[in-house]
Amino acid sequence: MIDDALLISELSFKAVRSSGAGGQHVNKVASKVELSFSILESSALNEGQKGRLITKLQPRLTKNQVLLLQCGESRSQHKNKELVISRFLYILKEGLKVSKKRRPTKIPKSAIKKRLKGKRVVSERKASRRKPNLE
Repeated sequence: MIDDALLISELSFKAVRSSGAGGQHVNKVASKVELSFSILESSALNEGQKGRLITKLQPRLTKNQVLLLQCGESRSQHKNKELVISRFLYILKEGLKVSKKRRPTKIPKSAIKKRLKGKRVVSERKASRRKPNLE
């Protein structure tokens, strides 16, 4: 398992002005928090974990394999920082989960027989609607 405290120590934060409601308050306070985490430079993750994260989080990463998250939901910078850290930890844990390999199941013979019997019944029903061949 990974050490959350070590991961949090590797994060870098930047506070910027948030958009949205708030009137004049929004124009003078930097309450939105941007988090950046470089997967390649992390010492909390081993090489296998880094590779798994890079493949699973590929759409969310920059060209330099940096994960960027931002939160501007609250008017409080501290609350936004807490929210973005919890979101980051959740994304990382989900990215590190190893999914089970799917084993395809075999179709039971009874299901195949039932399907073919149904096809035969429909075929006979349609055949009985045809005009008889008088030749």
